[in-house]
Amino acid sequence: MKRRSLLLTAVGLVAAAAAAYGGYRFLSPNGGQPQYKLAKVESGPLTAAVASTGTLNPVVSVQVGSQVSGQIKEILVDFNSTVKAGQLIARIDPETFQLRVRQAEADLEATRAAVAVQRAEVARATANLMDAQRDLERKVLLVEKKFISASERDKAQTTFDAAKAAAQVAEAQVRNSEAVVRQRESQLAQARVDLERTAIRSPVDGIVVKRSVDTGQTVAASLQAPELFIIARNLTDMQVETSIDEADVGRIHVGQKASFTVDAFPGRRFEGEVMQVRKAAKVESNVVTYTVVVSAANPDLSLLPGMTANVRIVTAHKEKVLKIANAALRFRPAGAGDDKAAGGSAPASGPTGGPAALKQMRERLVKELALDAGQQEKLDAIYAGMREKFAAARDLPEAERGKAMERSRGELREQVSALLNPDQKKRYD
Repeated sequence: MKRRSLLLTAVGLVAAAAAAYGGYRFLSPNGGQPQYKLAKVESGPLTAAVASTGTLNPVVSVQVGSQVSGQIKEILVDFNSTVKAGQLIARIDPETFQLRVRQAEADLEATRAAVAVQRAEVARATANLMDAQRDLERKVLLVEKKFISASERDKAQTTFDAAKAAAQVAEAQVRNSEAVVRQRESQLAQARVDLERTAIRSPVDGIVVKRSVDTGQTVAASLQAPELFIIARNLTDMQVETSIDEADVGRIHVGQKASFTVDAFPGRRFEGEVMQVRKAAKVESNVVTYTVVVSAANPDLSLLPGMTANVRIVTAHKEKVLKIANAALRFRPAGAGDDKAAGGSAPASGPTGGPAALKQMRERLVKELALDAGQQEKLDAIYAGMREKFAAARDLPEAERGKAMERSRGELREQVSALLNPDQKKRYD
C-alpha cells in the first residue's frame, strides 16, 4: 500500500512538471519560434570595397654595389643620410688598383719603345732595298753591254729580292707592335676605370635606407655585384604593394580610389589610388593572388619603408540608393551557432565565414593563443576584410561559392599565421 502511494506521488510530480513546462511554452511570447531583428531601409551613399594588407615601399629604390673586389677602407654615409647623385659614399682600398695602373703605364711605355725600334728597322731595310735596287739596275746595263757575266746580274737580283723581303718583314713588325700598343692602352684604360670604381658613388639623389657593410669588410665582386647600400630616391612619394585574391582582382582597375592605415598611426587614414595591377600571379598554398600597387603620398615622411598597410580599395560608389544591413541577406536557424559554440567543432583554421563563426573563432584564438593587444588589433583588421569576402562569396552561384570560400579560408589561415610568434604558430597549426 505504501509502494502504491509513492508511485502515485511520483506520477503526479511528473505530470505537474510537464504541465508547468507546457504552460511556460504556451504563455512565452514566440516560444519555440525564430526571433527576428528589424532594420530600416534607408536611402544614402553605398560603397563597395576590397580589403587587403600590403607593404609600403619607396617608388624607386636603388641597390648600390661594387664592381671591383677589395677591402672597404672608408664609409662616408650612414643610415638616413641624404645624398646627391655622384656623391662619394664609400671607398675600397685603392692600393692594389694603383699598382695595376702603374704596371699598365710601364707596359705601354715599353711597347711604344719597341715600336720606335721597329720603325728604325723599317728605315734601315728600306735603305738596303734602295741600294740593292740601284746595284741591280747597274748590273743589268753592264750585262747588256757584256762588261760582266749574267751570274753577277743574278746575284744582284737575289740581293734585291732579299732586301725587299726584309723591308716587308720590318713593316709587318711595326704594324704588330702598333697593335700591341693599342692593347696596352686598353689595359691601362681598364686599370684606370677599376681604380675609379674603388670610389663608390651614389647614382641618384635620395636617402640611404640600408647599409650592408662596415669599414674593413672585404667585398667580392664575381657574377653579381655585392650590395653595399640601398638608396630610396624620394620618400615623399611611396607605394603600397598589396596582394589581391583572384576572386576580387577583376573589380580592381587603375585610377580607383584607395585608403589605408598603418599600425604606427592607428587613428590616421592615408589616401591614394591604384597605380598598377600586375599581370603575374603568385600562388601560395593553392591560393592565387595578384599584386596591386597603390600610391601613397608621404609629405611629412611619417610613412617608412616596410610598414604593413591595411588597404581598402573602393570598387564602386553610389550616392543615393536604398540600402539595408547586409545581415538581412543571411539566415541562421535557431541553435545553429550554439551547437558549434557548445561542441567546439569549429576548426581554428577554417571558419564557415558567418559573423558568429568569425567572432567565435576570434575569441577562441585570443584565449587559446594568448594574443596581445597588438595582435588582436591586426586580427580584427584581418577579419574585417574576410567578412566582406565571405559575404561576397554567398552571392556567387553554388558551383563557384565553395571554391571562393575555400580560397578565403586559405588566405585567412595564412594571414593569421603571419601575425603569430613561433610558439603560437605551433599551437595554431
